[in-house]
Amino acid sequence: MQKTVWGALASPRYLISSWPWRSYAYLLSSVPMGVLSIGVLVGIAGLSALLSPILVGVLMLAAFPLLGAAIGYVERRRAGLMLVDGIPSPHAVLPSGVSLKARLRYRRREQASMRALGYGFVLGVFVWPLSAVIGGLSAVVLGITIATPFLAGDGEDVQMWSWKLDTFWEGLLFTVLFGPVFYAVSSYLLGLLAGAEASLAKAMLGPRQEELQRNLAELRRSRLDLVDAFETERARIERHLHDGVQQRLVGLTMTLGLAELDLPEGEGRRLVVKAHAEAEAALADLRAAVRGIHPRVLVDHGLQAAAREVADRMPLPVTLNITLPDRLPAPIEAAAYFVISEALANVAKHAQATTCEVSGWVDRGRLVITVQDDGVGGAQLGAGTGLTGLVTRLDALGGTLDVDSPPGGPTRLRMECPCRLGD
Repeated sequence: MQKTVWGALASPRYLISSWPWRSYAYLLSSVPMGVLSIGVLVGIAGLSALLSPILVGVLMLAAFPLLGAAIGYVERRRAGLMLVDGIPSPHAVLPSGVSLKARLRYRRREQASMRALGYGFVLGVFVWPLSAVIGGLSAVVLGITIATPFLAGDGEDVQMWSWKLDTFWEGLLFTVLFGPVFYAVSSYLLGLLAGAEASLAKAMLGPRQEELQRNLAELRRSRLDLVDAFETERARIERHLHDGVQQRLVGLTMTLGLAELDLPEGEGRRLVVKAHAEAEAALADLRAAVRGIHPRVLVDHGLQAAAREVADRMPLPVTLNITLPDRLPAPIEAAAYFVISEALANVAKHAQATTCEVSGWVDRGRLVITVQDDGVGGAQLGAGTGLTGLVTRLDALGGTLDVDSPPGGPTRLRMECPCRLGD
């Protein structure tokens, strides 16, 4: 389906599509909306003038932009009849904790509300009369043309120009000859008019360039807030496991160790030894999980030390060459750490590599991390959930992740991310 009426008008299937009827619906719905808009605006303006000697009239006049915001809200949705994607809202997205009074005050000061108020005036003075004349006249003529056989069949004479119709068959002949021609001509005319009105609505009610940039910045900020919340939750889980569950397991292993020393040889001592070994294995697994959730070395010593710890645990030699001038913001360091950790884990599991090299540096305000191995290649983003999740995480920070891995190798993963949040 075409996204706008302009593309539909150029299609040979326009007359048999839904666009002519959408044009009728859009133009005819402009009539009540235009009458209501101008009626409300004129009525409130008059009432404000009458009450101007007292404070109520001044407050009503100051609330005019809010009427514009309401008109814009309705009209952007009505424009979906002609613009399949609709008209994006130009208004700023306010935080959920903002009170209703503060929201109304902010909306009253926005330029988008004043533009919508101007559109309401244009709709009420110019647009709806034109829509009523052309759309209404076309609908009436089309309706009479379709009903002509039944009107003539009732025994009444129907005069169509110089053609006098007094039987059902004459009326049907007139409908067959005149109806398709009128439908085709009127459909294209109404499509052009409805498209022009929808374009006017988009121009006046849609976002300006600076509003689009502001909305994009707000979206980026909200995603950064989600990243911060995610990091805070990871830190909370890590503290709970480290200070709670891990300490209990340490106490359990110590108790089992003491019991092992005190028990004589036999079945009971053998079971205690086995339980001691299981507890120590569970403690080791828990420590590995805690390290993966929120590595303490990353928080305390930074990305270079954390990357070195990951490299030391690898079953193959890893050359580490990370040079950073200063510590980076915590979300960026965490993203880089998990990229390195996930990439090295994939190398160990799938690459069949003998060596691997991790490099990191800052280039024109952007952190660059590369992980390269001499394995069999064939790696790609989207093949697993690990790197796919990191792509989403980096996108929220304004970063990118690319993988170059031809069959036969080598594989080279490259991450880039701004060194400052919000860039």
